Amino acid sequence: MPKIDLHTHSSFSDGTSSPEEVVRVALKTGVKLFALTDHDTTDGVKYAQQICNDHRILFTPAVEISTREHDYLHFTGYRLDLENKEFQAFLAQNRQNRLLRIRKIIQQLIAAGVDICEEDVFSRAPNTVSRAHVADALKAKKIVATRQEGFKKYLLPGTPGYVPSAGVTAREAICHIKKAGGIAVVAHPGMVSECWDFPAWKEAGLDGIEVFYPAHTRSLQQDLLALARKYGLLCTAGSDYHGPRAGRITTTGLSIAQSHYDRLCHALFD
Repeated sequence: MPKIDLHTHSSFSDGTSSPEEVVRVALKTGVKLFALTDHDTTDGVKYAQQICNDHRILFTPAVEISTREHDYLHFTGYRLDLENKEFQAFLAQNRQNRLLRIRKIIQQLIAAGVDICEEDVFSRAPNTVSRAHVADALKAKKIVATRQEGFKKYLLPGTPGYVPSAGVTAREAICHIKKAGGIAVVAHPGMVSECWDFPAWKEAGLDGIEVFYPAHTRSLQQDLLALARKYGLLCTAGSDYHGPRAGRITTTGLSIAQSHYDRLCHALFD
């Protein structure tokens, strides 16, 4: 069974490692097909692609796009035309919306008596800023012990710093990926099962489901495989790797059936 990873993050968004370092971790685990899916930016892609080319790993240019319908309803796009000016403008606007959201979060935390400022956060985010950078700033100031604690105490719904997602709609995310020549996939669907709307997403152009994901149970995988068959969707796999200091999974790559792998390669490279 081939090992692939079509969902990873680098320091160009909320990961803790450079694109090159992420690929090297994937190399060690035997990944044969790889994508760097940073949030709302493709600026790290060229660095990851070079390492993949050097080591003959199949590579596809990719990105992950958030939506405002749920904090974790995200869509990944693959086989993108990185020179598509409309798509890059769309990503730039998403990054600007993120920045405004984080400023509101910081303002709310300050109002709640938390010792934090914009410099604490934005100095950690040279490209795409996120709540993870706020949590890391809280950790650096010893207000929390981990990134996860920062989210739990200050950044999730019901906490002092929570501000709803500033993303686009699911339809807009899918349509922009398609306009850039891409393949649109719903990411970690098990995290947002209450938001599933596969008929509408398929109508908008959805191409695939991230069936194989570390938090997905075998039962959930079977449900997602059934949905993939029903709607004629590709089945993808991703670790959602964020690097060794993110407090999350620290390995890359998931094994998938040869039939899924062959369909993916046909869609991505033929």
